[in-house]
Amino acid sequence: MILDRVSDYGLCVNVAYAQQDGFRRERAPVPPEDRRVRRSRRALRDALISLILERGYANVTVEDITERADLGRATFYTHYTDKDDLLDRIVTDLTDELAERLRSLLSTSSVGFTGKPVLEMFRHADEERDAYRVILRGEGDGRALRRFIDDRTAAAATIFAARVQAHGATPQIDLEVLARAWVGEQVVVLQWWLEADPRPMTLEEVTGMLRDLSLRGRYWASGFDGDVD
Repeated sequence: MILDRVSDYGLCVNVAYAQQDGFRRERAPVPPEDRRVRRSRRALRDALISLILERGYANVTVEDITERADLGRATFYTHYTDKDDLLDRIVTDLTDELAERLRSLLSTSSVGFTGKPVLEMFRHADEERDAYRVILRGEGDGRALRRFIDDRTAAAATIFAARVQAHGATPQIDLEVLARAWVGEQVVVLQWWLEADPRPMTLEEVTGMLRDLSLRGRYWASGFDGDVD
């Protein structure tokens, strides 16, 4: 019975991710790229990220980006319509990379809340620190942050629903609220952790705390024992 539930849960997760992957491909089709195209896009991406961190998104122009990337304006407009389009692509690439890294971790966990997916997200953020900082700061009128939160919320809600179905559980609160609360905690803590210099704790320590919070709740985390009155 338990093995059946694990199998069913893994199938639900894999189907959900296949659906999300299909949505991403429909939303932002990308033709095969040669090495020069990849180099140009990477240079433009890195240029925008560094300029945002230096000046703020509103103060960056396409000319600034191409000058920093050492590329012509024609090259920029071959790939992107404007700087908003480039920022959107940065978010898409980041969320796609993260989803791919989380896929195997999520599909092998029945009950969940092992902390491994959160740990992997923090690792990814550590590797792509500047891109995450741009997104989590709400640059670009918050559009990048909203997209990131919506993407992670949709993924979390899908996983929570699959767990409920696999175990025949009855949620105590609405799964959308649960997913948004869970993602909100991660985003706020992740931004604080990425921006801190020096880091206040290791990624294993901070994600371990988030895992314990998800398992035991805020009442326990605040130092109280027993039932809530």
